Amino acid sequence: MLVANSHPPRLELSQPGSAALVQAVIDPIVVLGVLIACVLWFDGKFGAPYLILSLIVFPMTFPAGLSRGAPHGGPNFALERAIVTGWLAVAGLLLMLGWATQTLDVFDQGAILAWLVATPFALIGAHRLAPLLLARLLWSGRAQRTAVIAGANEVGHRLAERIRAEPLLGVRVAGFFDDRDTHRTGPIGPGEDLGALSRLAEYVKQKRIDIIYIALPMASQPRVRRLLEELHDTTASIYFVPDVMLFDLIQARVDAIGGLPVLAVCESPFYGWNAVVKRASDLVLASLVLLFAGPLMLAIAALIRLESPGPALFRQRRYGLDGREIVVYKFRSMTVLEDGAVIRQATRDDKRVTRLGAFLRASSLDELPQFLNVLQGRMSVVGPRPHAIAHNEMYRKRIRGYMIRHKVRPGITGLAQVNGLRGETDTLEKMEARIEQDLAYLRNWSLLLDLKIVALTVLVVLGRRNAY
Repeated sequence: MLVANSHPPRLELSQPGSAALVQAVIDPIVVLGVLIACVLWFDGKFGAPYLILSLIVFPMTFPAGLSRGAPHGGPNFALERAIVTGWLAVAGLLLMLGWATQTLDVFDQGAILAWLVATPFALIGAHRLAPLLLARLLWSGRAQRTAVIAGANEVGHRLAERIRAEPLLGVRVAGFFDDRDTHRTGPIGPGEDLGALSRLAEYVKQKRIDIIYIALPMASQPRVRRLLEELHDTTASIYFVPDVMLFDLIQARVDAIGGLPVLAVCESPFYGWNAVVKRASDLVLASLVLLFAGPLMLAIAALIRLESPGPALFRQRRYGLDGREIVVYKFRSMTVLEDGAVIRQATRDDKRVTRLGAFLRASSLDELPQFLNVLQGRMSVVGPRPHAIAHNEMYRKRIRGYMIRHKVRPGITGLAQVNGLRGETDTLEKMEARIEQDLAYLRNWSLLLDLKIVALTVLVVLGRRNAY
């Protein structure tokens, strides 16, 4: 089955088992291979500390990889940028853990420095060469499988593009079958217009076609059923490519209930093992922050009480996971405690903000109590920022897909915040842009993406962009 899971529509193709496995382990093999080489060169032996380091690094790079979502043939060095930023996030987290646990001195400094510098170059080289080398290895001496596509529509054309861009699939697209005239089907290459659908079964038998992809609209159910009946007398593998890919899908995947296949079109990325990884990373990061920021938080609370009357902590109702109401903590930065049906967002030079509050908001220190929310399970370190309930009720009626962001726990920081959408959303267009980033996070989540966002958040906070 072929499943789409991004917007704009993108197909995720099932690769041969060996190819999919190799693609998944490229990054951890390269990262750990470079580590072993550097350690043996500088230190002479690969001891227990390096083994522990390897066990920590492995889940950061497998199976999502450092280049997740970056096309190998993409423009503007997209692959290289994805690998470098991903590796910087991993390296930053490792250095932070080493500093927090005071274990940096256990390792040979030269070996670690060489590893940190050499790894991104090795990864880029591996990703550039691996598809070509693996395609030869997997398909040398074996004929590539030939496929035809029933339906020269948008789905069919996108499918053909994806197949041609994936040499590891070992599949060659012979052409398209469609009942429409060529001026209605879009551009078809020379020799790829194979005729009407009625000719498909006979063509498959004559040419010994290996794979048939049916990319007809689901509205064409009678045509699809008739086509399947005609194809029963062939040995070709048949795949149905549902046109639900033209919709805005969130974590689309195929599952089964009692043997009956079901297609998820809107699902949380945090199910199964992903949920365990996400929660464990939240607990580790939140615990580390609270451990080291605890004294600072007590000092901030005391200063707030001294500056103006009112509690040190501001509690406000927000929507959390699955749209359930939660209470979120922040250090009070205003002279008011708004949590009603109408809430006015903070603006630049807002008179309600205290002098200490202005500093806390600009430095994002007012968000520190939300790490307590993370330990409680109400929030995550990374995720869509929670909005006040009054704002939710207003925007859910005006922005398509607004409530989908509540398929995951709200976060202290998120993809929107590191992409310049932090602070006041005083227009509908700004909020729409923020929601678009939130949904992109749901579609493309990985542990590495979370680490990238955490690393970029530090840079954004230091730059104090859009914070008031």
